[in-house]
Amino acid sequence: MFCPRLSVILPVMSCVKMTLHVFNPDHDIALAANLDNFTPPRAGRELHRDLGWLPVLWAESGDIVYTMQDDVSTSQMAAVTHVEPWGWDRALLATLLRKGVRPSVMPTVEQVEVIRQLSHRRNTIAILSSLRKDFDVLLPLECTSMDEAKTAIATFGHAVLKSPWSSSGRGVRFVSDGNVTNADLGWMKNVISLQGSVMVEKRYSKILDFGMEFHAEADGSVCYSGLSLFVTSGGAYVGNVLATETAKRKMLDSVAVVQVDKLQEMLCSTLATFLACRYSGPLGVDMMVMDGGTIHPCVEVNLRRTMGHVALHLSPSDGAVSRVMKVVYTGKDYKLIIDNL
Repeated sequence: MFCPRLSVILPVMSCVKMTLHVFNPDHDIALAANLDNFTPPRAGRELHRDLGWLPVLWAESGDIVYTMQDDVSTSQMAAVTHVEPWGWDRALLATLLRKGVRPSVMPTVEQVEVIRQLSHRRNTIAILSSLRKDFDVLLPLECTSMDEAKTAIATFGHAVLKSPWSSSGRGVRFVSDGNVTNADLGWMKNVISLQGSVMVEKRYSKILDFGMEFHAEADGSVCYSGLSLFVTSGGAYVGNVLATETAKRKMLDSVAVVQVDKLQEMLCSTLATFLACRYSGPLGVDMMVMDGGTIHPCVEVNLRRTMGHVALHLSPSDGAVSRVMKVVYTGKDYKLIIDNL
């Protein structure tokens, strides 16, 4: 089963509130480029083309779902009172300004830069620092030189290299001390040159990827949205489990030693302190279950909507059979498929 490609939901003109929704899956790459005029790689453009309708799942009556491939009148864009993109970046802001969306209903360039800095992978250090009392994991190291990066790899033994900004599953390499290739060295040098640093983390043996989805409110509070169990392949996202919260907790409990309620409360508090009213909107925290059933509580913070949020909108509210939501490339286009788990 998959949803058809849709175009634009035309607004009800009598509606006072009018929200514009945009699925911009190239957001993380756009953060790295940090340009007003940014051309996404082919995969990003194709995701845009094929899955631009996704916000239909959470849009309300009278909203506009803009796929960027359809013509929307300037008067319609000027009537927008709120914008909810997948994620905010300079390229999207510039595009919407050109299309006629009023600056007053969007963040400023300066505010978008704040969001970009909050999205830097160094920020997992701050989050983990506040959780270390309850979770025994080593803090990542931000390295601004090749010598620092080599020392960090030697310290961890088995390490994960990450660029500060990159799309899910990209900008990540796995290395071991004494087995760093010339390609790895060249990649690190390039990342440091382009993005100012490279993140080096301890590589843990993993049993399961999962995450928690949240929403940062305008008043500075952060609310828990739901548990996210997802499937990856080679570090890249493949799909999400569609199940009730109770069913997902049982799946997690079968492999992990974790108090979900306690962890979500800790993260709500920690994220609220970290964000300090500088961002409002959906966000997600990627985690993993390590060997022995212990939890790594913050592998990554995604300061945007995630596929986990999409899965929450498609998940059953009762005891229906659990399924999996996958994004599949057919060789010609991308499809969202719901299949048996």
